[in-house]
Amino acid sequence: MPQQVQGVVAPGRNEPVRVETIVIPDPGPGEAVVKIQACGVCHTDLHYKQGGINDEFPFLLGHEAAGVVESVGDGVTDVAPGDFVILNWRAVCGQCRACLRGRPWYCFATHNAKQRMTLLDGTELSPALGIGAFAEKTLVAAGQCTKVDPAVAPEVAGLLGCGVMAGIGAAINTGGVGRGDSVAVIGCGGVGDAAIVGSRLAGAAKIIAVDIDDRKLAKATEMGATHTVNSRTGDPVEAIRELTGGFGADVVIEAVGRPETYRQAFYARDLAGTVVLVGVPTPEMRLELPLLDVFGRGGALKSSWYGDCLPSRDFPMLIDLHQQGRIDLGAFVTETIGLGDVEKAFARMHEGDVLRSVVVL
Repeated sequence: MPQQVQGVVAPGRNEPVRVETIVIPDPGPGEAVVKIQACGVCHTDLHYKQGGINDEFPFLLGHEAAGVVESVGDGVTDVAPGDFVILNWRAVCGQCRACLRGRPWYCFATHNAKQRMTLLDGTELSPALGIGAFAEKTLVAAGQCTKVDPAVAPEVAGLLGCGVMAGIGAAINTGGVGRGDSVAVIGCGGVGDAAIVGSRLAGAAKIIAVDIDDRKLAKATEMGATHTVNSRTGDPVEAIRELTGGFGADVVIEAVGRPETYRQAFYARDLAGTVVLVGVPTPEMRLELPLLDVFGRGGALKSSWYGDCLPSRDFPMLIDLHQQGRIDLGAFVTETIGLGDVEKAFARMHEGDVLRSVVVL
């Protein structure tokens, strides 16, 4: 029987979000209803609100979440009611050409729940990244549920559902950071700081944090950066080169998603180095680079899709590392809030006051 719950809806481009009653259908084949316990306020949710992803309003926001499976539909065998899960927005299909080649983290046919959640008047909602977790409960594809140790606090575990996984994966999976490497991270929000954590975990010898906000640079140092550069007061490319013997970093991770910072990343890497784009651009952005420089500098220019993660492999592994004290996922949580505080959390995010606000239900 369909359920009515409270959820945070973005009604239109740049309109304030509001808490609405949401109708959750019973799970169909391959689907699951999850009782949400915590959901991080991610910059991608703000992009949705601003119309920067698409214009399929109204959106049910929230996607960086953890909770407990309440019910499952026919054919679901990987999770069961009562399982503590982290939600992921790339449910691997297992059948596409990437999956069949043994590269499921590149799955080209990821899927979401087939049924739509609605408002009381029947208006269909577009769940952010196919999840919609700023809600007491949500409907997802069962493959979007990854079981992890229930001993971990939900507000910590849920962060792996997007930003923290994207950053750690950008360093380890996409960038291939290794022992002794030099790494520069441009943009020290949640994703950038996670890339710093991932680089440290991988054994990087030098980790250079770049941002325009000294508060963020101080936090980046706490997360493991060995050097900081304020790009508001100087040329970050020259600063990174100076810190790396005049050569540039082995891996530069761009966690802003803007053409100007991407150009900085491109020229701040060593010859044959790697640039990883994990910051999310908006549709109108364009990049221009001399093709000769692209050829002459060699190396690799990569985009990181969700940190090129495989949730079934990476989520439990990172939870284990957190429990061992080797990474501190709790350090990303600046504050916990309620459903009615999401609009204020967006404002604090814009002002650079928080690393992560987390909605706790």
